[in-house]
Amino acid sequence: MAVIEGRDLVKDYGGMKALDRVSITVNEGDFFGFFGPNGAGKTTLIRILTGQLEPSSGSATVMGVDVVKEPMRVKELIGIVPEVESPPTYLTAYEYLYFVGKVRKLDKLEDRIDKWLSFFDLLEKKGTICKDMSKGMRQKVMLASAFIHEPKMLFLDEPFINLDPIYQRQLREYLEGFVEKGGTVFMASHILEISERLCNRLAIVNLGKVVAEGRIEDLLREGENLERLFLRSVGLKAIGGDPTRKTS
Repeated sequence: MAVIEGRDLVKDYGGMKALDRVSITVNEGDFFGFFGPNGAGKTTLIRILTGQLEPSSGSATVMGVDVVKEPMRVKELIGIVPEVESPPTYLTAYEYLYFVGKVRKLDKLEDRIDKWLSFFDLLEKKGTICKDMSKGMRQKVMLASAFIHEPKMLFLDEPFINLDPIYQRQLREYLEGFVEKGGTVFMASHILEISERLCNRLAIVNLGKVVAEGRIEDLLREGENLERLFLRSVGLKAIGGDPTRKTS
């Protein structure tokens, strides 16, 4: 069953198309990777699908809900980790998660907060204001805020950024279990090695257009990994050529 459907999505910024007729389908239980160079349109699509930004044209539904007509309903159903956002600097980790829980009207809120602070080894930091935390700790707080209400769908924009290898692994294992239990993940990431281990389906976008989409095993050529697929799909010219190529 399709839980994300985008049809001919366009986002135009003063004549520059951040998205150019992008169509995408994600099925329940998919771990869907969305990859592209910087500025290719990844974050724009995530913002549209999570009800934070209206497309210039086209349509999209998430879990059967129209993202333009009912953006708040979409946000109720999903967990989101944005690429660049951090928890408010003036709140403690506990206060921010408490705020998120109250907005979502969660029961057993104290237990939920303790569960996720413990998961990310932040219990001893629960009273620390976020501006005094490292980037990695703030990322853990953002992840906890996306997981605290136990959604069935996660939108993750660079979720592994700033995490050390220990918590990259812990997060990876949690997400694997989340999908095994029937959850769905839509993830944008530049960390292709981890992504290849997690994703069963993917799309690659370049200059606002989808240039590859499908099951990873169907897209990979013999002996190829996700990095090589990515470079082949966007074209080496998009990253300034192959720096390892010998010239005469």
